[in-house]
Amino acid sequence: MNEINFKSYPLNEDIKRALDVLKYNIPTRVQRVVIPQALDGKDLIVKSQTGSGKTAAYAIPICEKIEWLENNVQALVLTPTRELAAQVREDIANIGRFKRIKSLALYGKEPFAIQQDELKQKTHVVVGTPGRVNDHIEQQTLDLDQVKYLVIDEADEMLRMGFIDEVEAIIKQLPANRVTMVYSATIPEQIEKLCQQYMGDPIKVDIPSDDSSGSIEHRLFEVKRDEKLALVKDVTIMENPDSCIIFCNTQERVNEVAVELEQEGYTCDQIHGGLEQDKRFSVMEGFKSGEFRYLVATDVAARGIDVDNVSLIINFDIPREKQSYVHRTGRTGRAGNRGQAITFVTPTEERYLQSIENYIGLGLTVNEAPSRAEVREAKEAFNQKMAERRIVKNNKSARINQDIIKLHFNGGKRKKIRAVDLVGTISNIPNVSAEDIGIISIKDNWSYVDILNGKGSLVLEAMEYTKIKGKSIKVRKANK
Repeated sequence: MNEINFKSYPLNEDIKRALDVLKYNIPTRVQRVVIPQALDGKDLIVKSQTGSGKTAAYAIPICEKIEWLENNVQALVLTPTRELAAQVREDIANIGRFKRIKSLALYGKEPFAIQQDELKQKTHVVVGTPGRVNDHIEQQTLDLDQVKYLVIDEADEMLRMGFIDEVEAIIKQLPANRVTMVYSATIPEQIEKLCQQYMGDPIKVDIPSDDSSGSIEHRLFEVKRDEKLALVKDVTIMENPDSCIIFCNTQERVNEVAVELEQEGYTCDQIHGGLEQDKRFSVMEGFKSGEFRYLVATDVAARGIDVDNVSLIINFDIPREKQSYVHRTGRTGRAGNRGQAITFVTPTEERYLQSIENYIGLGLTVNEAPSRAEVREAKEAFNQKMAERRIVKNNKSARINQDIIKLHFNGGKRKKIRAVDLVGTISNIPNVSAEDIGIISIKDNWSYVDILNGKGSLVLEAMEYTKIKGKSIKVRKANK
């Protein structure tokens, strides 16, 4: 029997082209089960660990089903954190790139007016946190009357963070004849009740945890509280990972660990809820792009980090909630790679360890701390790797965007520029067609146009001598 690949699915050629560029070749287990059901418009409750490929499992069918010509929001994805909202929006944008699907992330700590302005543009998919989505509903800046698809991602985390009431309020604003998909690493009783109330005879999909976490080696070090800093340095020198996330329970501990590692010559940065949002996104982007190898984080970073080659997770502080262990360790062992999860436990934390082991159905292997001689022997290789920039093996966004240039046109609504005017002008340039034009955003005083297929420089040069609606419009490469 031939192995299933993404070409086997009845997908738009633009979607297949994007999947090919993104190197989505063989579907993961959750994708094989979910995609055909989602394409058939079934309501789904999907229990699947993080790192199993669940975002693409719902993003691919949504991108396939979106009607590009419809000028309204057709799909809504709810996520518990801003980081995850940004990551999901990026994944949907990548998959829908050549179909010109416009996705928008809505979350707090970003100016409401900017998001309101974006919502006035053609937007097919909204990805957002419950609080900010509700804000837009209340201010009547987000119209959900035409939503055909609702995805609730990381539902158990929504519950843990106290967002379920807000999620329920949003659901009540949606059309009843929609498709609803719920994704969660665990399905607590309250999530079950929510699904029973608002879903129509959903299909339950349970992907065994060994689909993702079976590729993770779980290890344990018993340590005194005041010896953790020394142990984390010894363990990282011995393991010498390409990239590593070190989880702590508090912002203060994150700062303490990050400062200590930086003083020891580690390339590292830190992320926690106390940072400004722009800084948090900057740190995340730096980690994804390989600017540093070690990220010290609170649980805020257990969502939204989609880096395929994080080879080591260290729980510097054992998580107080057993579900957090699953979400933290799910940052490694992704996309078929092997990973390690190492947890430090002090004598007073045995009760948390027992709860985690019972929850995951696995006993963590106790390891002896490395000897001084072992650490000294491994230090040279560690120092050599620390002096080199980390090579990012699978930067999907960089691949999909490498032949795309975003152009800034110094004219918009106030000059009565419309999307059809931009398309007509650009497609009349020799060797350029409408298929080379991507997403268009028109503001009051300027416009943005994505030029695909490596034609950006050609369009930029031609527009120096080309008018739009009889007007000379300055065009340059956009800053972002």
